[in-house]
Amino acid sequence: MQFGEVPVEKAAGAILAHSTRADKKRLKKGRILSADDVAALQAAGIETVTVARLESDDIHEDAAATRIATACQGSGLTQSAPFTGRVNLIAERDGVAVLRQQGLDDLNLTDEAITIATVPAFEPVRAGQMVATIKIIPFSAPEDRVATCESIAQSATPLVQVHAFKPKQVGFIQTRLPDTKAGILDKTTLVMKNRLDQVGAGLLPEIRVDHTVPHLAAAIADRAAEADLIFIAGASAITDRRDVIPAAIEQAGGRVDHFGMPVDPGNLLLFGTLGGKPVVGMPGCARSPKLNGFDWVLQRLAADIPITKQDIMRMGVGGLLKEIETRPQPRGGETAAKRAAVPAFAPRVAAVLLAAGRSTRMGARNKLLIPVEEKPMVRHVAERIAASKAVATTVVLGHEAAKVKDALQNLPLAFTENPDYASGLASSVKAGLAALPDDCDGFLVCLGMSPRQ
Repeated sequence: MQFGEVPVEKAAGAILAHSTRADKKRLKKGRILSADDVAALQAAGIETVTVARLESDDIHEDAAATRIATACQGSGLTQSAPFTGRVNLIAERDGVAVLRQQGLDDLNLTDEAITIATVPAFEPVRAGQMVATIKIIPFSAPEDRVATCESIAQSATPLVQVHAFKPKQVGFIQTRLPDTKAGILDKTTLVMKNRLDQVGAGLLPEIRVDHTVPHLAAAIADRAAEADLIFIAGASAITDRRDVIPAAIEQAGGRVDHFGMPVDPGNLLLFGTLGGKPVVGMPGCARSPKLNGFDWVLQRLAADIPITKQDIMRMGVGGLLKEIETRPQPRGGETAAKRAAVPAFAPRVAAVLLAAGRSTRMGARNKLLIPVEEKPMVRHVAERIAASKAVATTVVLGHEAAKVKDALQNLPLAFTENPDYASGLASSVKAGLAALPDDCDGFLVCLGMSPRQ
């Protein structure tokens, strides 16, 4: 790829390397310059621009990203449209992200121009969530390197896929001691129901028995035929392979495969099988709705991802969950409808605040500056936007620009002026959109005269 500064008159057909403005026309980076664009640049007095030109062995960034994304894409995923050298892989369904890490490493090591970023392995994802993004860093990638990436991705095991949650039926057993409070058991049941709701699993009628091997073994055998998964919450923590819960699993005809896990909280988890069905002795921390090692096991089992003792023993990297407030945590009382209403990933949305109008209906007063609860009206709107999740806010100024800007001081805002503000609102919207950051996915237009919006 050729890259560098050229005279404007020789720039037609080249890719613009940096956004620029030609008169009232904003030309974004990555744009293939047309003859009209060149004329606009010349009319604006711009003599040179920095551009890129592809050579015969180069693939345009969008085409390269699409080819690599297609090669990486496994089941349960769909592609976004390519844009500025980026293609996203989006989950088609709720489930667990499964990655072939060595292949992803090999792909990222192929060329500095080619990158793929993913969510962590075995991360639970929701339909519509971005699972991976393929980004070509410059404006193209070499053909042979793209082909190498496609070759790396060719395998019976895709680089990126989503295993969907299956409608499992769970047999849930709680044991009790003479001093066990019923309220604790009730709360644990509610927490379990909420956990299962997140992975699309159902709960069979719960069984509560005394914390003894014979009683628990009988309950396990009772649930073995009907349940896909069996989870046991003991009145007392498991401390040894010969303790009550593992002994009861074996007495019921099952097998204890592994005890303990390098995840904290969650160390005292026991994993076994009965008739080919998983049986899990839950750690005491699973009575809490907070994330713990049991969640990691539950999520994989709910997505039909086999678990071996080696899988559990490899969970230590990233397994320190204590005091990590940013990790997603199932919350008691949260409904599936409420969770579905929250997007699994947030697009970058910017705001445009229109504050350029002449306020003619107010006579001599500028309505944006009228005090409302001791603040200028427009400041109320700006503060609400600043408190939102908007990634950036651009204020369009025009009439009494200096006074409006002064009313908005000390807020995280960018400003642009609309010299044609007297022509109406449409020109201010255009001015605001032209000043938005290049990396935003969408925008929200706000009116400066609506302090309660």
